[in-house]
Amino acid sequence: MRSIWNGAISFGLVSIPIKLVNATESHSISFRQIHLADGGRIRYRKVCELDGEEVPSAEIGKGYEEADGSVIPITDEDLAQLPLATAKTIEIMSFVPAEEIDPLQMDAAYYLAANGATAAKPYILLREALKRSRKVAIAKYALRGRERLGMLRVVDDVIAMHGLLWPDEIRVPEGVAPDVEVTVRDAELDLADALMATLGEVEMASLHDDYRDAVEAMIAAKAGGAFEPVEASGEPAGGQVIDLMAALEKSVRAAKASRGEAGGAEEAEAEAGAEVTPMRRGGTGRKTSAAPKAVGGKKSTAASAKKTAATAAAKSTSAASKKKTAAKSTAGKSGTTKSTSAASAKKAGAGAKKAATPRKRASA
Repeated sequence: MRSIWNGAISFGLVSIPIKLVNATESHSISFRQIHLADGGRIRYRKVCELDGEEVPSAEIGKGYEEADGSVIPITDEDLAQLPLATAKTIEIMSFVPAEEIDPLQMDAAYYLAANGATAAKPYILLREALKRSRKVAIAKYALRGRERLGMLRVVDDVIAMHGLLWPDEIRVPEGVAPDVEVTVRDAELDLADALMATLGEVEMASLHDDYRDAVEAMIAAKAGGAFEPVEASGEPAGGQVIDLMAALEKSVRAAKASRGEAGGAEEAEAEAGAEVTPMRRGGTGRKTSAAPKAVGGKKSTAASAKKTAATAAAKSTSAASKKKTAAKSTAGKSGTTKSTSAASAKKAGAGAKKAATPRKRASA
């Protein structure tokens, strides 16, 4: 890797010659500006606004513009004469725990390589001291015409340096947080914790830029003349008012299903394509029985059918019993009526023989 800066680390009275190497690189795809009519390149030319002439890079210098518009020329010699101790030195000022560094201050990252055989021993000494102390070094250094703040830490077997923004370069997040009073319930926090636990951790090395892959594939297809644009499917989900609890529950089930955990696939499949709707409150007060789970559905149906058959049999038996009882009651009443009629006829025959025959006929 090509070094972009040569200097030394000042560690007390110890000086460690080092080379500064970029630790990161950009893989983003860059485009050129072209003239749509004929495809010609659009280039920017540096032109002096006074004479209208294009100026080569060798004739371009620096200048500071004051409030009234006047410009004060500043040369590289002027900057080199400044009493800047960190012009070629990374000066370590202190060692602090890594958690004291706000990630908002993190800027560009560099690798520090030992410059020469004599730098190996002090380089390794500083590296091992950082490892054992579990701290990071705060340092000052100068790069590209300005003094900067840096943080040194160990990455594998290399000392890395992160450029840090100065504390006064961090903006206060005024007016960024929601300006409304919101109450978060414990149940909602529990579901959020469950979702975080279900999503778990990820191997950072497995993450990649899907958009860049799609752009590269599109460029290759257009170069081969076989590109067919595809309309984007789906609509943005923003702006929907949803039930937070329902959304969290559905997210937990979907996360379990994606990780292959038990119970997640069935629940996610049952809710596939379902929209999350606001939960009704108040309502009519009627309770809706929950549908049986997919796993125990057959057992529940069989038990219900068996129970229904038993109820029907009980009803049939009860009806037959009532019918039989009614028949007995009718027969008993008929026998009682006949007995009463016979006794009356006998009594009437003993009292008056002339009236017996008509009464017998009447009885008959």
